[in-house]
Amino acid sequence: MTSEKRNIWGWAFYDWANSAFATTVMAGFFPVFFKQYWSIGADVNTSTAMLAYANSAASLIVALMGPILGAAADSGSRRKRLLVFFAYLGVLMTACLFLVDKGQWGWAAFFYCMGIVGFSGSNIFYDSLLPGVAGPDKVDRVSGLGFGLGYLGGGLLFLINVIMTQQPELFGLANAGEAVRWSFLSVALWWGLFTLVTIIWVDEQKNGEAVTLGHALRQGFRQFSITFAHIREYKPVLMFLLAYWLYIDGVDTIVRMAVDYGLSIGFKDSDLILALLITQFVAFPSAILYTRLGERWDVKKAIQLAIVVYIGVTLWATQMDSAIEFYTLAVVIGLVQGGIQALSRSYYSRLIPADRAGEFYGFYNMIGKFAAIIGPLLIGTIAIAVRHALMPADPTAEQIVEVGLSASRWSIGSVVVLFVAGGGLLWTIKEE
Repeated sequence: MTSEKRNIWGWAFYDWANSAFATTVMAGFFPVFFKQYWSIGADVNTSTAMLAYANSAASLIVALMGPILGAAADSGSRRKRLLVFFAYLGVLMTACLFLVDKGQWGWAAFFYCMGIVGFSGSNIFYDSLLPGVAGPDKVDRVSGLGFGLGYLGGGLLFLINVIMTQQPELFGLANAGEAVRWSFLSVALWWGLFTLVTIIWVDEQKNGEAVTLGHALRQGFRQFSITFAHIREYKPVLMFLLAYWLYIDGVDTIVRMAVDYGLSIGFKDSDLILALLITQFVAFPSAILYTRLGERWDVKKAIQLAIVVYIGVTLWATQMDSAIEFYTLAVVIGLVQGGIQALSRSYYSRLIPADRAGEFYGFYNMIGKFAAIIGPLLIGTIAIAVRHALMPADPTAEQIVEVGLSASRWSIGSVVVLFVAGGGLLWTIKEE
């Protein structure tokens, strides 16, 4: 294997490693376990709000750190080193979920938040390594390869985890609940072991003389304001970040809250987990094929098409009442989810100066994770507000269920405004 191919595959394999957290933990088992085990006794809308606020808190931490750490990474070429630090922070926090007992929603939320910090923080430095790994003519394809491997790797472990929960006796486990806890531990092991491929294979390009981490962080703080000023000088970059802020908020919110929404409207957890598996294995080839569409057609138009699909999916979700519909939506999302993520990342690389990749990608990730503050917060707040507005003074059991269902549908429907606004802004961008 040539040095170039080793770098490309080593870089892409980090998506294979950390996507297990995104699938098994964030999208899959954590929402189910949080609603049914850790926050047992709370009504459906309150548990939704608790999960949503936990996501928002984690995203806020990452948003505040993103540009500073990105600038620090560019000082002395510390991107790879900081990727490793945040990756193993996420590994440790994920392993700690194994220790949380029934009703301890606070501890569950804490470890989950810190796991997201590790996951998202490592992605700042992962993304900033892309321009050094792939040249301008390969950046779309390599970005798509990373997302494709992520969906495949995350999907394979998720499949194993699903089998563990459905047939725990095959693994020597007492019940499905114990299997879920062991699934969290399996994610930590998977993430930690496969990150070693990235550590060994990726050769980070040097960017000046190495300096102490303290000096780099101080420089990062100073660079923060400078970077913002630089971004304002690049109008297409600024407009794209605003657009991305909005539409990727919708994507992240759907990923993080879909299972919780399905549980809130009465779907079985087994149906929801199966739908997630469908999404993963549809998304694997689709992420790669969708980037080809972007190359042959137009990257920006391909992103816009994905946004339109998400608008349709969200509106459909507010009306669905059967598991078959959920499966169908899972397929549709799988066709575009990896593509919109991969093409957004590569499209951004075309707009930014290459010598400030880490610095600018710090803002890119900050915007994405800051958007993930707004989306879950919107979901949780609307769910609680609609529940209070519609609930009678002395409700019957049937009215409680009906109001909870309506509140859940209104909350997921609110995400549409993010896709519409983001797609509209993206349309106005003219590359210089």
